[in-house]
Amino acid sequence: MWYTNSCEDRKGYGQPLPRPLSQLHVSRSNGLPDQTPKPNNPAVSPASAINDPGFSADEWDRILKLLHWPGPDRQITSLPDQQISTSPNHSAFFINDLKGSYYVGEELHVTIVAKDFNKTRKSYGGDFFQAKVYSDKLKASVFGEVLDHQNGTYSARFTLPWVGLASVAVRLVHSSEAVQALQRHRNTDSNRVFFYGYFVGSDPQGARMEERMECNIKWEGVVLSSKKGCCCEYHDAHIGLTWQCFKPRTLPCSALVNHSIGGYHFTKTALEWVLFDSQHVNRWLKGDSRLIRVMASNTTIGVRESCKPGLPTPIPSGFYMNDVWTSFVCDARHFVKEDATQCLKDRHIYIMGDSTSRQWFEYLLRAVPTLKRMNLHNVFLVGPQMAVDMQNNIYLHFQPHGLPLRSYKAPVKAFRYMSNSIDDMAGGPHTVVIFNIGVHFTNYLISYYAYRVWQLRRAVVALLRRAPETKVIIKSSNTGYKNYYSSDWFTMQLDQILQEAFRGVEVYILDVWQMTACHYNIEDIHPAPIIVKNEIDILLSFICPK
Repeated sequence: MWYTNSCEDRKGYGQPLPRPLSQLHVSRSNGLPDQTPKPNNPAVSPASAINDPGFSADEWDRILKLLHWPGPDRQITSLPDQQISTSPNHSAFFINDLKGSYYVGEELHVTIVAKDFNKTRKSYGGDFFQAKVYSDKLKASVFGEVLDHQNGTYSARFTLPWVGLASVAVRLVHSSEAVQALQRHRNTDSNRVFFYGYFVGSDPQGARMEERMECNIKWEGVVLSSKKGCCCEYHDAHIGLTWQCFKPRTLPCSALVNHSIGGYHFTKTALEWVLFDSQHVNRWLKGDSRLIRVMASNTTIGVRESCKPGLPTPIPSGFYMNDVWTSFVCDARHFVKEDATQCLKDRHIYIMGDSTSRQWFEYLLRAVPTLKRMNLHNVFLVGPQMAVDMQNNIYLHFQPHGLPLRSYKAPVKAFRYMSNSIDDMAGGPHTVVIFNIGVHFTNYLISYYAYRVWQLRRAVVALLRRAPETKVIIKSSNTGYKNYYSSDWFTMQLDQILQEAFRGVEVYILDVWQMTACHYNIEDIHPAPIIVKNEIDILLSFICPK
C-alpha cells in the first residue's frame, strides 16, 4: 500500500555536498535526529556521532513525512486484541461502477473494506494491502495503487493496459496491528538479528584455534554489552562506521578473520506470534469476481521517452503481457544475446549489493556467452565475483554491500562498504555502477540505513562530479519477505528513503518492486528467471538507450 501524505515541498535536492563528520551529532533514543544546533567542533570524533542519519534537518524532516504510516489509535499488545486485528477472511473488495467494457488506458477503481475477526468494520487505517489486475490466460498483470482513507476503507486504482479479460486481486500483506508491531520492533530491539565473528590464531601451545563471538553494528539500539571494554571495535574512519564483536576469551581483537550470520533473537509476544502466522499474513481477500472486459483504443498509454537519468516511477510503472514487461517509465528494449553483448562492449560494470544484485551478475554471465568467470577462490555466494570478455573488452564485477550481511561464513575482508568502493573509482564513459541496499537493514533503526544511503549519495555525487559520463543505476528492493525480521513493509519504507535521497541526482533508479509484486509466480526474494530477464532488459536499456 502506498500512503499519500501532505508533503508539498517536492523540489529536487540538486547536487548535495557531504557534511563534515565533525558536524554530525548523536540522535535521540527514538532513532530520530536531534535537531538542536551543534557547534562545529573538530574534537567530536566520528565514533561519537554515528547515530546521525547525515541528511540536513530539512531533508530528514521531508523523509520522515514520507515514512509516516497511520495505524491503530491505541497500542495493541495483549492476545485478546487479536480479535480486533484485520481479518483477511472477513475483509473484502468491490469494483466501483463496473462497466460493460473499458478501453485500454482507462482506469478501474476498487473499494477495499477492512473488517476485524468479529466481522466489525475497522475504524482506523494502516493495513498494508497490495492489489493487482491480472489474466492467467494472457500471463498478464499490472500493479495497483492503494490509498488509505484512515477509516477502515481503502481505494485501489488501476490503469488497464491490455486488450482482453482481466480480474482483480487484493491481498492483505499485514494488518495495521502487525505493522504497529513491526514499528515497535524496529525502534526497540534492532539487535534481533545478530552475527558471528571468527577469530583465528594459536593457543598457548601453538595449536591452531578459532573462537566464535557475537557481532553487530555499533549504533543506537544495538547493544552487545553495557560493560566497559567488553568488545572489539573495528572503525572505518573514512565513513565513520564501527563494527563491534565481543572480545574473544584468548585471541586478540586483531585476530578477526571471518564473518557469518549468527541467528535471530526471538522477541515476539504471544500476540505477535498470531499476527505473523500464515492465517494472518499475505492472504488474498474474497471479493468481486466479475471479469473486466478491455477493448482496443487509439490512445497510447505510458511514457515513450528514451531511458535517461531522473525519470520518475509512476504507478503502474509497467505491465506484464505473455511474461514480457512493458515499461511506462521509458522506452525500454528487449535484448537478445547478440544485442546484450553489443551493449556491454567496452564497458566496465561494477555490481554491488546483496544476493538480488548478484542474480543480475549471474544472469549477465548467461546472457553474454563470451563472458568467462574468473575463479577468485572465494565463497561463491558472497563474492567478490569477476568475469571478463577479452574479445569484447567487457569487465563484470560483483561485490557484497558490506557489513551487515546475512551470509555464509566468509572472510571479513570480502565485505567492503560500497561508498568506499565508489570513492575509489575513476569513473568515465565506459564505467557502469549498479548497486542496491535494503533487505539486510530492515531490523535496524531507519537512522542507520539513512546514514548508509547518505554516504552513498555523497560518494555518487563526487563520482559524477569528477566523471559525469559515468552511468549510475540504483536497483530497488524486491518483494518477498513477510516476517518480522525482513518484512516487505520494512523494505518499502527503506526504498522510500533511498529514492527520496537520490531525487535530483543524475542517476537511474530501476524500481523492480512492482515487477516482483504483481507477477503470477510465488513471491520470492530471489525472483524467477523470467522476472530477472525483464529487469535486465530495463537495465540494458538504461545503459544503451535507443
